[in-house]
Amino acid sequence: MFQLKRILFPVDFSRRSRGAAAFVEALAGRFDAEVILLHVIEPVQYNRTLGEEPAVSDQAMLDFFGPDLKYLRAKTLIEHGEAAGKIVECAVAHNADLIMMPTQGLGVYRRLIIGSNVAKVLHDADCPVWTGAHLEDAPPLEKVHCDHVVCAVDLKRPSARILEWASHLAKEYMAELTLLHVSSDRDASLAALEDLQRSVGSNAKIRVRDGDPSKVVAEAARDFSADLLVIGRRAEIGILGRLEVTAYSIIRQSPCPVVSV
Repeated sequence: MFQLKRILFPVDFSRRSRGAAAFVEALAGRFDAEVILLHVIEPVQYNRTLGEEPAVSDQAMLDFFGPDLKYLRAKTLIEHGEAAGKIVECAVAHNADLIMMPTQGLGVYRRLIIGSNVAKVLHDADCPVWTGAHLEDAPPLEKVHCDHVVCAVDLKRPSARILEWASHLAKEYMAELTLLHVSSDRDASLAALEDLQRSVGSNAKIRVRDGDPSKVVAEAARDFSADLLVIGRRAEIGILGRLEVTAYSIIRQSPCPVVSV
């Protein structure tokens, strides 16, 4: 079931984090959601002493947002430990409906991106995760909009949940919604997508494209001038858990922010 009452936003004070903040503020304001600002202080690095570790206060986190934060319901958390693990723990403990964080999109396989906090959160989190690349150049709050949502599904069992999430968000924004599937069997795919729409009660435009999903989905988001791309993560626990190679590749290449449901 779609709901957006509580957003967890890990803050690392980087330019990318500042860029993501505009999207956090826009989404929280739209849904009147509480924002949980989380900063994780990781263990002292081998080449730094404890006294050299940066001091972070609740006020510093609030000041990071600037004056726009006064219009939102927000609270701050400072935790100590491994960042990705603490982010997932806090999402569970505080019943977060969405985690929002920027990514550089490095690597493809998890064994090659083990240092990426975003990859670990995508792998381990139960709730949807919003990610965005190149957020150091993000627009200011007043220019953040959501006029077109693209929802890409693989027509496996979780597809209804993914489309439901995208459909609810698009309705709230009165945005155009496009339902996308990548397959060489166009006729069968169109029939399956129509059945999926009926089961969810969605009225998206349906599109079927052929090719490599990891490339085609990102290309379609660009062609449709999407403001948000909604995709799924595997529900099964396996070697890659919830983070499929295809999903991560889409996130890396997407021209717009991505919500992984």
